[in-house]
Amino acid sequence: MATPVMDKAEAGAPANNSPYITITLRIRRFNPEVSDEAYWEDFTVEVDPKERVLDVLHKIKWELDGTLTFRRSCAHGICGSDAMRINGRNRLACKTLIKDVNPEKPITVEAIKGLTLQKDLVVDMEPFFQAYRDVMPFLVTKGNEPTRERLQSPEDRERFDDTTKCILCAACTSSCPVFWNDGQYFGPAAIVNAHRFIFDSRDEAGEQRLEILNDREGVWRCRTTFNCTEACPRGIEITKAIQEVKRALITRRY
Repeated sequence: MATPVMDKAEAGAPANNSPYITITLRIRRFNPEVSDEAYWEDFTVEVDPKERVLDVLHKIKWELDGTLTFRRSCAHGICGSDAMRINGRNRLACKTLIKDVNPEKPITVEAIKGLTLQKDLVVDMEPFFQAYRDVMPFLVTKGNEPTRERLQSPEDRERFDDTTKCILCAACTSSCPVFWNDGQYFGPAAIVNAHRFIFDSRDEAGEQRLEILNDREGVWRCRTTFNCTEACPRGIEITKAIQEVKRALITRRY
Protein backbone atom coordinates (compact mmCIF):
# COMPACT_ATOMS: atom_id res chain seq x y z
CA MET A 1 0.00 0.00 0.00
CA ALA A 2 1.42 3.38 -1.03
CA THR A 3 2.33 5.85 1.71
CA PRO A 4 0.40 9.15 1.37
CA VAL A 5 2.60 12.14 0.51
CA MET A 6 2.10 15.31 2.56
CA ASP A 7 2.49 18.67 0.87
CA LYS A 8 4.90 21.24 2.34
CA ALA A 9 2.17 23.12 4.21
CA GLU A 10 1.02 19.94 5.93
CA ALA A 11 4.60 19.08 6.85
CA GLY A 12 5.01 22.38 8.68
CA ALA A 13 7.33 24.01 6.14
CA PRO A 14 7.12 27.81 5.93
CA ALA A 15 4.68 29.11 3.37
CA ASN A 16 6.05 31.00 0.36
CA ASN A 17 3.89 34.00 1.16
CA SER A 18 5.65 34.74 4.47
CA PRO A 19 5.04 38.36 5.57
CA TYR A 20 8.63 38.76 6.78
CA ILE A 21 11.20 40.86 4.96
CA THR A 22 14.90 41.55 5.58
CA ILE A 23 15.78 45.13 6.41
CA THR A 24 18.85 47.10 7.47
CA LEU A 25 18.64 49.42 10.44
CA ARG A 26 21.51 51.90 10.38
CA ILE A 27 21.96 53.24 13.92
CA ARG A 28 24.21 56.11 14.95
CA ARG A 29 26.12 54.73 17.92
CA PHE A 30 27.99 56.64 20.62
CA ASN A 31 29.74 55.42 23.76
CA PRO A 32 31.72 58.12 25.61
CA GLU A 33 33.58 55.44 27.56
CA VAL A 34 35.09 54.12 24.32
CA SER A 35 35.43 57.10 21.98
CA ASP A 36 34.55 60.79 21.63
CA GLU A 37 33.30 60.13 18.10
CA ALA A 38 29.93 58.75 17.06
CA TYR A 39 29.73 56.19 14.26
CA TRP A 40 27.11 54.37 12.18
CA GLU A 41 26.48 50.66 12.61
CA ASP A 42 24.27 48.48 10.42
CA PHE A 43 22.04 45.69 11.71
CA THR A 44 20.31 43.30 9.32
CA VAL A 45 17.14 41.76 10.73
CA GLU A 46 14.09 39.89 9.52
CA VAL A 47 10.84 41.64 10.42
CA ASP A 48 7.19 41.93 9.58
CA PRO A 49 6.77 45.29 7.78
CA LYS A 50 3.77 45.98 10.02
CA GLU A 51 6.06 45.97 13.05
CA ARG A 52 7.28 49.22 14.57
CA VAL A 53 10.79 50.64 14.63
CA LEU A 54 10.68 50.13 18.41
CA ASP A 55 10.06 46.41 17.88
CA VAL A 56 13.15 46.21 15.69
CA LEU A 57 15.26 48.08 18.25
CA HIS A 58 14.08 45.58 20.88
CA LYS A 59 15.02 42.69 18.60
CA ILE A 60 18.51 44.12 18.09
CA LYS A 61 19.05 44.78 21.80
CA TRP A 62 17.68 41.45 22.99
CA GLU A 63 19.14 39.21 20.29
CA LEU A 64 22.09 40.94 18.58
CA ASP A 65 23.70 43.63 20.73
CA GLY A 66 22.74 44.13 24.36
CA THR A 67 24.81 47.32 24.58
CA LEU A 68 22.42 49.28 22.35
CA THR A 69 20.94 52.07 24.50
CA PHE A 70 17.65 53.90 24.00
CA ARG A 71 14.69 55.11 26.03
CA ARG A 72 11.20 53.67 25.93
CA SER A 73 8.41 53.07 28.40
CA CYS A 74 4.73 52.68 27.51
CA ALA A 75 5.35 51.77 23.83
CA HIS A 76 1.96 53.23 22.88
CA GLY A 77 2.65 56.89 22.06
CA ILE A 78 1.63 58.20 25.48
CA CYS A 79 4.86 58.66 27.46
CA GLY A 80 6.88 60.25 24.64
CA SER A 81 10.15 58.75 25.86
CA ASP A 82 11.22 57.09 22.57
CA ALA A 83 11.45 60.19 20.36
CA MET A 84 14.32 59.85 17.88
CA ARG A 85 15.30 60.81 14.34
CA ILE A 86 14.17 58.14 11.89
CA ASN A 87 15.25 58.71 8.29
CA GLY A 88 16.11 62.30 9.22
CA ARG A 89 12.74 63.12 10.77
CA ASN A 90 11.72 63.30 14.43
CA ARG A 91 9.25 60.53 15.26
CA LEU A 92 8.20 58.22 18.07
CA ALA A 93 9.72 54.78 17.46
CA CYS A 94 6.61 53.15 18.96
CA LYS A 95 4.31 54.81 16.39
CA THR A 96 6.48 54.40 13.29
CA LEU A 97 5.79 51.30 11.19
CA ILE A 98 8.58 49.74 9.14
CA LYS A 99 6.43 49.75 6.01
CA ASP A 100 6.04 53.52 6.27
CA VAL A 101 9.76 54.36 6.22
CA ASN A 102 10.89 52.79 2.91
CA PRO A 103 12.25 49.44 4.15
CA GLU A 104 13.89 48.72 0.77
CA LYS A 105 16.71 51.09 1.78
CA PRO A 106 18.68 51.25 5.06
CA ILE A 107 16.55 52.91 7.75
CA THR A 108 18.62 55.46 9.66
CA VAL A 109 18.02 55.92 13.38
CA GLU A 110 19.79 58.54 15.50
CA ALA A 111 19.25 60.61 18.63
CA ILE A 112 17.24 63.85 18.53
CA LYS A 113 19.29 67.00 17.93
CA GLY A 114 20.02 70.05 20.07
CA LEU A 115 20.51 68.20 23.37
CA THR A 116 23.77 66.70 24.66
CA LEU A 117 24.24 63.13 23.48
CA GLN A 118 24.91 60.73 26.37
CA LYS A 119 24.94 57.31 24.72
CA ASP A 120 23.60 55.91 21.43
CA LEU A 121 20.01 57.23 21.18
CA VAL A 122 19.89 58.81 24.66
CA VAL A 123 20.28 62.57 25.19
CA ASP A 124 20.36 64.75 28.31
CA MET A 125 16.74 65.94 28.70
CA GLU A 126 17.38 68.23 31.70
CA PRO A 127 17.65 71.52 29.69
CA PHE A 128 14.38 70.64 27.98
CA PHE A 129 12.56 69.96 31.26
CA GLN A 130 14.08 73.07 32.86
CA ALA A 131 12.56 75.24 30.14
CA TYR A 132 9.25 73.47 30.81
CA ARG A 133 9.49 74.21 34.53
CA ASP A 134 10.45 77.84 33.87
CA VAL A 135 7.09 78.66 32.22
CA MET A 136 5.13 77.60 35.34
CA PRO A 137 3.18 74.67 33.82
CA PHE A 138 0.53 74.51 36.54
CA LEU A 139 -2.71 76.24 37.47
CA VAL A 140 -2.19 79.40 39.55
CA THR A 141 -5.12 80.90 41.48
CA LYS A 142 -5.60 83.23 44.40
CA GLY A 143 -7.51 82.88 47.62
CA ASN A 144 -8.32 79.84 49.70
CA GLU A 145 -8.77 76.33 48.45
CA PRO A 146 -12.17 76.10 46.72
CA THR A 147 -15.00 74.11 48.23
CA ARG A 148 -16.15 72.91 44.80
CA GLU A 149 -14.77 72.39 41.32
CA ARG A 150 -13.71 75.48 39.37
CA LEU A 151 -16.27 75.53 36.58
CA GLN A 152 -15.40 76.28 32.99
CA SER A 153 -17.58 76.49 29.89
CA PRO A 154 -16.93 74.19 26.90
CA GLU A 155 -16.05 77.29 24.87
CA ASP A 156 -13.41 78.37 27.40
CA ARG A 157 -11.98 74.87 27.50
CA GLU A 158 -11.83 74.70 23.70
CA ARG A 159 -9.63 77.81 23.69
CA PHE A 160 -6.60 75.82 24.88
CA ASP A 161 -7.71 72.23 24.27
CA ASP A 162 -5.15 71.56 21.53
CA THR A 163 -2.13 72.38 23.68
CA THR A 164 -3.23 70.03 26.49
CA LYS A 165 -2.20 67.12 24.22
CA CYS A 166 1.55 67.65 24.73
CA ILE A 167 3.36 64.54 26.05
CA LEU A 168 6.78 66.24 26.50
CA CYS A 169 8.54 63.99 23.99
CA ALA A 170 10.76 66.89 22.79
CA ALA A 171 10.17 65.98 19.15
CA CYS A 172 9.06 69.54 18.38
CA THR A 173 11.80 71.34 20.31
CA SER A 174 14.59 69.15 18.95
CA SER A 175 13.38 69.70 15.37
CA CYS A 176 13.73 73.50 15.70
CA PRO A 177 16.77 75.03 13.90
CA VAL A 178 16.81 77.92 16.38
CA PHE A 179 17.02 75.48 19.30
CA TRP A 180 19.88 73.59 17.61
CA ASN A 181 21.96 76.75 17.51
CA ASP A 182 20.81 78.45 20.71
CA GLY A 183 20.71 76.34 23.84
CA GLN A 184 19.05 79.21 25.75
CA TYR A 185 15.88 79.29 23.61
CA PHE A 186 12.84 78.03 25.50
CA GLY A 187 11.75 75.97 22.53
CA PRO A 188 8.30 75.07 21.14
CA ALA A 189 7.29 72.57 23.86
CA ALA A 190 7.77 75.06 26.69
CA ILE A 191 5.78 77.71 24.82
CA VAL A 192 3.00 75.20 24.09
CA ASN A 193 2.73 74.36 27.78
CA ALA A 194 2.70 78.04 28.70
CA HIS A 195 -0.08 78.56 26.12
CA ARG A 196 -2.14 75.85 27.82
CA PHE A 197 -2.34 77.97 31.01
CA ILE A 198 -2.16 81.49 29.55
CA PHE A 199 -5.50 80.91 27.85
CA ASP A 200 -7.09 78.93 30.69
CA SER A 201 -9.94 81.07 32.06
CA ARG A 202 -9.38 79.67 35.57
CA ASP A 203 -5.71 80.66 35.77
CA GLU A 204 -4.47 83.98 37.19
CA ALA A 205 -0.79 83.96 36.19
CA GLY A 206 -1.11 84.58 32.46
CA GLU A 207 0.61 87.96 32.65
CA GLN A 208 3.51 86.44 34.54
CA ARG A 209 4.01 83.72 31.95
CA LEU A 210 3.78 86.23 29.12
CA GLU A 211 6.52 88.27 30.76
CA ILE A 212 8.71 85.16 31.03
CA LEU A 213 8.20 84.43 27.32
CA ASN A 214 8.83 88.07 26.41
CA ASP A 215 12.51 87.48 27.22
CA ARG A 216 14.96 87.68 24.31
CA GLU A 217 15.29 83.88 24.41
CA GLY A 218 11.54 83.46 24.58
CA VAL A 219 8.75 83.42 22.06
CA TRP A 220 10.29 86.03 19.76
CA ARG A 221 13.07 83.62 18.77
CA CYS A 222 10.57 81.54 16.79
CA ARG A 223 11.13 81.88 13.02
CA THR A 224 7.91 80.11 11.96
CA THR A 225 9.57 77.30 10.01
CA PHE A 226 6.76 74.84 10.94
CA ASN A 227 9.30 72.08 11.74
CA CYS A 228 7.75 71.73 15.19
CA THR A 229 4.21 71.29 13.89
CA GLU A 230 5.33 68.67 11.37
CA ALA A 231 7.28 66.75 14.04
CA CYS A 232 4.55 66.63 16.71
CA PRO A 233 3.29 63.03 17.09
CA ARG A 234 0.10 64.32 18.72
CA GLY A 235 -0.86 66.62 15.85
CA ILE A 236 -0.73 69.82 17.92
CA GLU A 237 -0.78 73.02 15.85
CA ILE A 238 2.35 74.27 17.59
CA THR A 239 3.20 77.14 15.25
CA LYS A 240 -0.35 78.45 15.60
CA ALA A 241 -0.07 78.32 19.41
CA ILE A 242 3.21 80.24 19.32
CA GLN A 243 1.65 82.90 17.11
CA GLU A 244 -1.24 83.24 19.57
CA VAL A 245 1.20 83.83 22.42
CA LYS A 246 3.00 86.47 20.34
CA ARG A 247 -0.33 88.15 19.60
CA ALA A 248 -1.24 88.13 23.29
CA LEU A 249 2.04 89.87 24.09
CA ILE A 250 1.38 92.57 21.52
CA THR A 251 -2.27 93.21 22.30
CA ARG A 252 -1.80 93.40 26.05
CA ARG A 253 0.08 96.65 25.54
CA TYR A 254 -2.94 98.43 24.07
